[in-house]
Amino acid sequence: MIVVKFGGTSVQDTSAVLRAAEVVRGRLSRRPVVVVSALGGATNALLAIAEQASQGHLISALSAVEGLRDRHLRTAEELLAEAPSAQAADVMADLSATFDELASLAEALSVLGHVTPRSMDAIAAKGEMLSSELVVAAFRARDIPATHVNAMHVMVTGEQYGRAEPLPERIAEAARRHVRPLVERGEVPVLGGFVGATELGIVTTLGRGGSDYSASLFGAALGADAIEIWTDVDGMLTADPRVVPDAQLIERIGFDEASELASFGAKVLHPSTIAPAVRLGIPVYIYNSRNPSGRGTQITFDAPVRDVRAIAGKQGVTVVKVRSPRMLLAHGFLRTVFEIFDKHRTSIDVVATSEVSVSLTVDDATHLDGLVVDLSQLGDVSVERNRGIVALVGANLGNSSEAMSRALAAISPMKVHMLSLSASGINLTILVDGDQVAPAMRALHRAFFGVSND
Repeated sequence: MIVVKFGGTSVQDTSAVLRAAEVVRGRLSRRPVVVVSALGGATNALLAIAEQASQGHLISALSAVEGLRDRHLRTAEELLAEAPSAQAADVMADLSATFDELASLAEALSVLGHVTPRSMDAIAAKGEMLSSELVVAAFRARDIPATHVNAMHVMVTGEQYGRAEPLPERIAEAARRHVRPLVERGEVPVLGGFVGATELGIVTTLGRGGSDYSASLFGAALGADAIEIWTDVDGMLTADPRVVPDAQLIERIGFDEASELASFGAKVLHPSTIAPAVRLGIPVYIYNSRNPSGRGTQITFDAPVRDVRAIAGKQGVTVVKVRSPRMLLAHGFLRTVFEIFDKHRTSIDVVATSEVSVSLTVDDATHLDGLVVDLSQLGDVSVERNRGIVALVGANLGNSSEAMSRALAAISPMKVHMLSLSASGINLTILVDGDQVAPAMRALHRAFFGVSND
């Protein structure tokens, strides 16, 4: 059994869904379970509808609902052009009914005048609900024995709306009940990713990028032989090709390396995706749905070791510095600092300490004001904005002083604000000015992988 996940660009229109159907047809002997994202761009449109409605712009919100309805129904008409008319009519009616519910939700938000995380989830989840029904109809019309499974019945989560925490044991139990029997009968279960529900049946979502996470969780729950992520790039690359045009395909990469790259900006993979797969040693493959014959990338335990596997970067980083003589020879100070960040639900990327100061970087500055107030009770606090992180990732990086010296030499003209080698030794993180991220990535890529165009 394998899990095959198609991202939004891989089901965004008629041509994309037809390519997905052929991918699945070629894997029928491996008993696929299919997970799909919303049609490309649909989730953003749904979130905008919720915001517009809650701000009193009901006409605009309803107009957007109708735009999405037209897009989905037009795609359904094209995909079901040769299907029996009764079957096509049933699918169209089901899709349209979902849009009627969406319009009613928009009207309710307009009356309330505000949107809550719970109501936002109820609206955002419609994208995957619609796409999974549409994909099932398209597959069945092409003699692929697809069966729709409501992801809310399988992806059991906590009540953290907007970024719900999956409950693996309950998911495994539900997958054995709702999914495995279909596979054993030779059917192809199709579920929406990203979407879940609490134990009381209230709709939740796993957060942006959560469809990859869904695929990994379903794969772990079912004990899959492999998990395939189908997207619009050939796999994981040595750098972001939008920054480094000559970035190279990575054919095999370690689980820990892939996780580090995802956390530091490699957008092809959601950071949480491979955690359930790692736990059970399930290999993850990344393929391009527009180039199905491509080699792709395999993420596995036994990838060959390299000093530097890839380079990632991200901008918009904020540095928070706390300076206090109380740190000197004191115990428990850092624990207090981390507890303050936990209180404000803000995660930390990089930490550097001296005898009397600590510097921390954060991506999300939403709660920065409250953080500064609480941290000020510990000492002098300063904030530096518009920084960027460049990360070198490689399983053997920590054992190679030559690689680290080459990295620093490559960016020697640039100002480095912070340098940190991860505890595992596979990630060298360099903090630079935000506008230096792209030049630094190109310089480092040139140093480790050859020519990079500036």
